[in-house]
Amino acid sequence: MKESNFRKFLLLWFGEFISAIGGGLTSFGLGVYVFQMTGSAGKMAVITLIGFLPTLLLSVPAGVLADRYDRRMLMMLGDGCSAMGIIYILFCMIRGGADFMQICIGTLISASFSSLLEPSYRATVSDLLTKEEFSKAGGLVSLAGSARYLISPILAGLLLSISDIKLLLIIDICTFFLTVATTFAVKKGIGTKKAEHSESLVKSMFEGWNAIYSNRGVFLLIMVSSLLTLFVGVFQILAEPMILSFADPGTLGVAETICAGGMLVSGLYLGIRGLKRNYVRILGGSLAIAGGFILGFGIWENIITMSLFGFGFFMMLPFANNCLDYLVRTNIAEELQGRVWGFIGFLSQIGYVIAYGLSGFLADIIAKNAGISVGRGAAMLVMGAGIALIAVSVFTVFVKDIRALAK
Repeated sequence: MKESNFRKFLLLWFGEFISAIGGGLTSFGLGVYVFQMTGSAGKMAVITLIGFLPTLLLSVPAGVLADRYDRRMLMMLGDGCSAMGIIYILFCMIRGGADFMQICIGTLISASFSSLLEPSYRATVSDLLTKEEFSKAGGLVSLAGSARYLISPILAGLLLSISDIKLLLIIDICTFFLTVATTFAVKKGIGTKKAEHSESLVKSMFEGWNAIYSNRGVFLLIMVSSLLTLFVGVFQILAEPMILSFADPGTLGVAETICAGGMLVSGLYLGIRGLKRNYVRILGGSLAIAGGFILGFGIWENIITMSLFGFGFFMMLPFANNCLDYLVRTNIAEELQGRVWGFIGFLSQIGYVIAYGLSGFLADIIAKNAGISVGRGAAMLVMGAGIALIAVSVFTVFVKDIRALAK
């Protein structure tokens, strides 16, 4: 029977939790810096896209590397080298101010090396824990992911009131050292994975794809995950213009914090209790309820009701992600985990790219054609996403191949 290493997982998780806060500080600070420098929301979006795309595009080869080389070493390499991009931006600022192109270059460097982290991190969870601990670990992972949205904006706003963006970058750089140290401690405790070179990189990538595609239930779950990220992306992009159409930025900040608090509540619950059974039913139920909350979010221009519906929506996401994670993790061979998670990261996050690229444009078209404000045009699109998510939940529960994954 596999030995539990939950304490080692907690050490690794703590490092990633702190790293998420540091990354959130940099993301918030660079957004403010670029907007104050250029006055362009479009250029702010470019920085976000540059920070996101390398992780998406490189996730598949990073997953293969996670199966061929020691996963903890890859995490240390990714974290350590990712700091170079932030150091480059800080250096440019110290010399007199970083221009837009320099920020793009530094962000690209940091994001490219960070792409090594996710497949190795998720595969390491499988290395460390027993099957019974996967659900509890999934709750903690969701909690760490929410830190950059719940803790970082408030902390960054406070720090910017007493200093400038350079302090945020310095703090983020320091978190890299902590993450590398905790990963090294875990690596030392569980030993080193022997590198394997018997297969080509391309063949290993195809093995990861085949492991997904040959299991129809797993493949369909990943498609569900892609749709979920699409709807989450639509909500993330359009919630701001919806609120700013009738409220000020300060009110928006409070509403965002309340909404993100939903992830904190459910993440804590899952981290303490976990889930034991009925993963498919809980997945379908959480998607349906989340869809209902999105629908409610768009109905009224009222900050109280919108904050409550947003809180409920984000509270459901960790439950859905926990079930998706468990059902996939327990139906994929352990030796294929790295390359499989690389493909999953790529396929599931395509929804974000579509949402980021199209939802704002579509909201403008709806508003123009319907003769309404952009905020209400965005609301119509968000409500449509809620209805579609409810339809996806019904599909998830009644498809035989997905239900078979829980047996």
